[in-house]
Amino acid sequence: MSDDRTMFEIYRESDYNRAFHSIFYTDLDEHVRDAEIAKAMAGETVYTGYVADERKEDARHAIDAIVDALNDADEDDDVLSAAEIERRLADYLVDAPA
Repeated sequence: MSDDRTMFEIYRESDYNRAFHSIFYTDLDEHVRDAEIAKAMAGETVYTGYVADERKEDARHAIDAIVDALNDADEDDDVLSAAEIERRLADYLVDAPA
């Protein structure tokens, strides 16, 4: 059975770089899946959710913009809250599978 949503995560590296990244779990190629999941799991989760597949490309652009904003912010700046990220992605988010 095909699902109509894609799980994603915005996370922050836990090493010296502390860069923000996003990952779309259900889009990972089999050859890089384990390595990409390990990188995300080693980081700090900022936001996790599901986007509707019919709006996935638009959602990906919005998520990329959020990641760029997070990476461009100074350490002293307030990091976008989960509520603000959710507000910015409201047009794309769907409920988690039951």
